[in-house]
Amino acid sequence: MQGPLYKGVMKGYHLYVSGDVQQVGFRWYTRQIAQETGVYGWVKNLDDGRVEIMVEGEEAALDSFLQKIQNGYLGKNISEINKFDQLYTGRFTSFKITF
Repeated sequence: MQGPLYKGVMKGYHLYVSGDVQQVGFRWYTRQIAQETGVYGWVKNLDDGRVEIMVEGEEAALDSFLQKIQNGYLGKNISEINKFDQLYTGRFTSFKITF
């Protein structure tokens, strides 16, 4: 009998990032960190100046993703992150920048 396909709890986060996060490469920064941490989803700019992120993966990977977003070189541009837990859907197969 095979074990589960993952080792940890799978979940999702819906994030709204405020601060100086547009026109500084923040979406590309986010995609790079997603690829490094092995999480999937998307990132896009909002008309109100925030960045919206939908991300899914193993809970430990999501926590690493969030920590790296905040502590990386563009983390200084973040004034606030609103995080909403989401149920894992498994619908994402990569991490994309959405326009």
